[in-house]
Amino acid sequence: MKADKTKRYIVLGILFFLPVAFLLMLYPAQHNYEPLNVVNENVSDLDYFVSEHTDSILLKDHITVLGFLGKSPLNKNIEALNLKELVYDKFKGFKKFQIVIVVPEGTEDAVKLLKREINTYEDLKYWHYVYGTEGEIKSLFSTLKSKESLAQDLSTDHVFIIDKDLSQRGRIDGRTEREVENQKPTFSVYSYNTIEVDEIKNMMSDDVRILFTEYRQKREGKFENSDARRNRELKQDNE
Repeated sequence: MKADKTKRYIVLGILFFLPVAFLLMLYPAQHNYEPLNVVNENVSDLDYFVSEHTDSILLKDHITVLGFLGKSPLNKNIEALNLKELVYDKFKGFKKFQIVIVVPEGTEDAVKLLKREINTYEDLKYWHYVYGTEGEIKSLFSTLKSKESLAQDLSTDHVFIIDKDLSQRGRIDGRTEREVENQKPTFSVYSYNTIEVDEIKNMMSDDVRILFTEYRQKREGKFENSDARRNRELKQDNE
């Protein structure tokens, strides 16, 4: 009986201290929080694109994951599924979040078939398809910063994060902490490869989360950009 009571107290102690330990682990992460870099400004909006909705689908005032599936959307079903399962399912329902997929006019039937494959159990209300001409799609893509080019069928495996002010977000220095410690060459991240599960699951999901944190802090009046933070720290050092 005494042994049972001891075990019970141990279990209760673990259950009590685990949440405390978790919060303590979060604190330094929040303290060292860095906003997601603006890598490009003035991304074109979708004014001239047509959607299946009565209301226009726009990038302005939304946190958007923007993709291009090209003339054969069904050939990109793996990319679409990765995006749905690793990003959409995690952030659906967050205020002003959306995934927008750009496709050429004339692909409406193919998009319907694609929907059957990825809309398995639910209506993806924050996932939109917009249709445009070849010229409109190329014009939109030209306002994005990208190491990749659109394929001849107007598709790319890469997706882009666009903030509420039509700025493209990413990483000026995309190295991990270990790569920085090992003095690996710097590289920038402007987009995310939907074929690379690890890149979408970890890097991109983390970047979207950071962007949501930034907007939450702005609403709460707690947001401090890197310049303001640097000035504050310099002031503290000189006091």
